[in-house]
Amino acid sequence: MTISSNYTNLRDIWYTMIGIPGLEDAHTWISIPICSMYIVAVVGNALLLFLIFTERSLHEPMYLFLSMLALADIFLSTVTTPKMLAIFWFQDGDISFGSCVSQMFFLHFIFVAESAILLAMAFDRYVAISYPLRYTTILTPSVIGKMGIASVLRSLFICFPLVFLVYRLTYCGKNIIRHSYCEHMGIARLACDSIKVNIYYGVIVALFSTCLDVVLIIISYALILCTVFRIPSQDARLKALGTCGSHVCVILLFYTPAFFSFFAHRFGGHNIPLHVHILLANLYVVVPPAVNPIIYGVKTKQIQNKVIQVFSLSKKFC
Repeated sequence: MTISSNYTNLRDIWYTMIGIPGLEDAHTWISIPICSMYIVAVVGNALLLFLIFTERSLHEPMYLFLSMLALADIFLSTVTTPKMLAIFWFQDGDISFGSCVSQMFFLHFIFVAESAILLAMAFDRYVAISYPLRYTTILTPSVIGKMGIASVLRSLFICFPLVFLVYRLTYCGKNIIRHSYCEHMGIARLACDSIKVNIYYGVIVALFSTCLDVVLIIISYALILCTVFRIPSQDARLKALGTCGSHVCVILLFYTPAFFSFFAHRFGGHNIPLHVHILLANLYVVVPPAVNPIIYGVKTKQIQNKVIQVFSLSKKFC
């Protein structure tokens, strides 16, 4: 597909995503684990949502926040993976400028919202351990709903300017995206204009949303540890730490590859091969969504019991 220079109508621009540069011959093999994890992510998180909303005993603050996380995980993987698999299986990498910008917006929007949900879950664990007798009075359904709405509004406020930042640029011929999905800097780097504003805004967003969330999560767990180590009973201390174990695993799984991708994209230069960066970015949008329901299923006895009940009932009907 050829593109003439000096576009005046952005609707005429089409891009071609090439998947993972340098690993084109392995696309079919790479697609197998990605497709498998995507299926696990959708089915596992949908099952979590079903259990939480149909079982009254799970209508507690912790599980309501978990339902938000499960919904965000379904969206995060679905925004990117179907097109990614189309590239791997059918070499269908063509995408219009408008569709690319839409994918970019929803990808960053869901990421920032999920980061806020993880912060809310850290606050939930802090209240549960530090103020157990006031837990349900502090985190009422109304408060939880407002925290969920605040997460969405904050994400919308942060990510909506990205659309204007890429639309203001002039594009004049480069149409190859060396990636499997569209993200902000990937689109901006195809422009002929200076993209300093895009770079600065991307760094500011990372510092005042994701990095700030991480700092507040660390503070929450520092306060949790202070409370836990004041508990006289060793069994009670271990139980309190155990309730936070699944959340800590999810936090590490979410933020570690995200920060690696962020710093590699901006400061890695030629030190990190592009195919390594893109491969990890592809795995990032399917691995956490696939593993999160498994972690909570293994670590949370209430969810384990409900899953066993569901499968026991299904066997009886069969």
